[in-house]
Amino acid sequence: MNFDLTIIGSGPGGYVAAIRAAQLGMKVAIVERYNSLGGTCLNVGCIPSKALLDSSEHYHNAHEKFTEHGIDLSGLAVNMPQMIKRKNEVVDQTVKGVQFLMKKNKIEVFYGHGTFTSPTELSVKMNEGEDQTITSKNFIIATGSKPITPGMFNYDKKRVITSTEALNISEVPKSMAIIGGGVIGLELGSVFGRLGTEVDVIELEDRILPTMDKDCSKELTRALKKTGLNFYTSHKVTQVKGGDTSATLTFEKQSNGEATTKEYDYVLLAMGRRPYTDKLGLDKAGVELDDRGRVKVDDHLQTNVAHIYAIGDVIRGAMLAHKAEEEGIYAVEHMAGEKPHVDYNLIPGVVYTWPEVAAVGKTEEELKEAGVKYKSGKFPFKALGRARASMDIEGMVKVLADAETDEILGVHMVGARTADMISEAVALMEFRASAEDVARMSHAHPTYTEAFREAALAATGDRALHV
Repeated sequence: MNFDLTIIGSGPGGYVAAIRAAQLGMKVAIVERYNSLGGTCLNVGCIPSKALLDSSEHYHNAHEKFTEHGIDLSGLAVNMPQMIKRKNEVVDQTVKGVQFLMKKNKIEVFYGHGTFTSPTELSVKMNEGEDQTITSKNFIIATGSKPITPGMFNYDKKRVITSTEALNISEVPKSMAIIGGGVIGLELGSVFGRLGTEVDVIELEDRILPTMDKDCSKELTRALKKTGLNFYTSHKVTQVKGGDTSATLTFEKQSNGEATTKEYDYVLLAMGRRPYTDKLGLDKAGVELDDRGRVKVDDHLQTNVAHIYAIGDVIRGAMLAHKAEEEGIYAVEHMAGEKPHVDYNLIPGVVYTWPEVAAVGKTEEELKEAGVKYKSGKFPFKALGRARASMDIEGMVKVLADAETDEILGVHMVGARTADMISEAVALMEFRASAEDVARMSHAHPTYTEAFREAALAATGDRALHV
């Protein structure tokens, strides 16, 4: 059991790293503690949540918009078991796709929990069969993250739940509280809100999506309120109690301590995630952690033990599947002697609510704090022909450009299909494009991407054409 590279964890970072390593001629092993490849993203994260988001959006449109489109329905209802079944089928197909890629690239997969016994040796307690010992020239720690579940919130997996359990609720709840107004909370809140659940979002900060541009937070708040979500920003949760058929939540307003106690069918904990390093034997390998429990790495993603790398949620930075993929490729190419590159400023962030939120580069708040002189241009979706045709008029695009050079410093979008639109901004910023460059590019009409061009026109001197 000797390998050139052993990867612990088969999420997007781990399995992509394995494929790239195999392409470079390495003998590769992946150790996965569950009996399913793909990690959180494919099994209980990105993929299943997007499946439910799409299903719930179809129902919401049928319920709210079809009549206006001239489509009359009768007997419209939510079949939750079928919705969950379809979600599971999507997950199963995606996982099988990863299994195929492992076989195709001759990557050996060990299903079991891996623990370092030395810097070069891993003991694998197999889920089935005899335990294995793996010796490897290099390692990548790609073990991902787990939801944060503070003890005081009495997480019971029944009525006090995380995103993992929320993905398998078999009936539409009448009510749900979500602790945390970040990406996970808003996406799952959107799923159930569209299906008819009364959803309360409790957020400690003064706005939802506190790490994103303020205009994005403002636009999304307005849009989600129209679909029935209620927001309690600047509120602190003080008590959570789960019962057999419901859960009770107490939260208070930070400005005056005014407390509210409400009963819900479910309380969803969505305060973020923690790096998963449990029982990895990192002390036996000599690998150091930082004060937040993350694996310490240098600019080449190497730990303090040079042949052991770490990527994804288990290290510093945003917890994003595509970030982990980029880091997996980087780590493998670096150990192969190549000169890879990752620009963390140009890794986009997306929220898959409807309207979607997507952003890349600096926020307006970050530019102000850094003292950078900039220009701003905005364009509303309601002025866009394509958006009016599809009844998706919520949102806007904002372009931030350097005041002197006109280089694009940040792009922030709220609207239909912005998750796909943001890639144009990433590509242009990768080549250090100016707002004028975008303004001079022909964009097909009618499309949503015209909003990006119009925002760039606005940033170059109030030249937007359709407002």
